[in-house]
Amino acid sequence: MKVVAFNGSPRKGGNTAILSQQVLVELEKEGIDTELIELAGKKIHGCIACYKCQENKDRSCAVKNDVLNECVAKMIEAHGIILGSPTYIADVTSEMKALIDRAAMVAWANDDMLRRKVGAAVVARRRGGAIHAFDTINHFFLVGQMVIVGSVYWNLGTGLNKGNARSDEEGMATMKILGQNMAWLLKKIRD
Repeated sequence: MKVVAFNGSPRKGGNTAILSQQVLVELEKEGIDTELIELAGKKIHGCIACYKCQENKDRSCAVKNDVLNECVAKMIEAHGIILGSPTYIADVTSEMKALIDRAAMVAWANDDMLRRKVGAAVVARRRGGAIHAFDTINHFFLVGQMVIVGSVYWNLGTGLNKGNARSDEEGMATMKILGQNMAWLLKKIRD
């Protein structure tokens, strides 16, 4: 089994990556292969509504000049998908929104190809707005007919400056339990 995590932060190795890695550590303890893909520094842009994915039905976006199709291919091969984003103006980053919009369109155009995969949202925040970002990610999972896994609290961690999330004991514990729950669910689905 494999879980792929996408860090939608434009800051590589920051709080969103730290929180996501905590989830991945727990998955790896359960023998699940993991991969973290950081969107920082990679070109990705929003959907242009060309609807070519609906005509082509080739499990990819017709726009080929950015990283989106590599991300979609990783989603297809994975059993579980983690989408992580810091909170920007009470929502996900533009990088994460582009990934969500285009991956959802490609999946929908190809017979809901992400259906029944396990999904988990991870959100870093300074203060408020994180619930909306959490909802945005979960809406992607829900419209894609995916199974959402949770933790003992919303999957949020707090930190402003790079590395601050490590000091958020509750946030890190939430991510640890999220990883444990995701591993459990993946194994149950596989059985």
